[in-house]
Amino acid sequence: MTAAPAAAQPLPGPSGRGGGADGAGDGSTAPELAQRLAAVRERIDAAALRTGRDGADVLLVAVSKEVAAARVADAVRAGQTDFGENRAQELARKLTELGDGLSWHFLGRLQRNKVADVVGAVTLLHSVDRLELAEAVARRARALGVVQRVLVQVNVGRDPHKAGVDPVEAPRLVAQLHELDGLRCEGLMTVPPADRDPQPDFAALRTIGSSLRERFPGMVHLSMGMSGDFEAAVEEGATIVRLGQALFGPRPPAPAERRT
Repeated sequence: MTAAPAAAQPLPGPSGRGGGADGAGDGSTAPELAQRLAAVRERIDAAALRTGRDGADVLLVAVSKEVAAARVADAVRAGQTDFGENRAQELARKLTELGDGLSWHFLGRLQRNKVADVVGAVTLLHSVDRLELAEAVARRARALGVVQRVLVQVNVGRDPHKAGVDPVEAPRLVAQLHELDGLRCEGLMTVPPADRDPQPDFAALRTIGSSLRERFPGMVHLSMGMSGDFEAAVEEGATIVRLGQALFGPRPPAPAERRT
């Protein structure tokens, strides 16, 4: 038994310039967005080819955080199908505004009180980093009669400002997740520190993933690489890259009360 999908809604009209109150990137037109999407896919193909891989094996997730639904609809018309959100409330709004037919990914840190808003609504949850969260996800999935696909987020760079399990603890957490009914752990995710070369961290995640795959063959995914470093991630074996600004342009600045 699976949860009933929401009723399909018509896609919002083309955005032109500007967009909705939840942010619209840099105001580029729909054709310009389509050009950016094509250029990014060419760069993914080239990076994959450099290491003897096929770019078609790398999934592009368009990070639509703070991007208006009309802009997401432009990307859909350009052929993009996978989108990522960082906040459960914004994800719920986009699901209502854009309807069925898209694959949604949850990328941000998930609190247990928001699990019910995410489980069953997303194709892949990238950010499981503790057993308590995994248990809550599994309980919700069992209640819905679904199996939630998840990744374990690893703080490879041990950045105190980033979420994720410590690399030393990652194998133990992955093993614990494989004992839970209601979820399926399919790989690892990381966000490297912003102030250094990310390639060593990507290589480290690849090494951890390769080791775990010997015990758990279903651990096939490495979600790593964002707008500024996705080519390096692909060269190190990324199967999923998460790009926002490279597609939608810079996000609007945070309100003064949210700045730290």
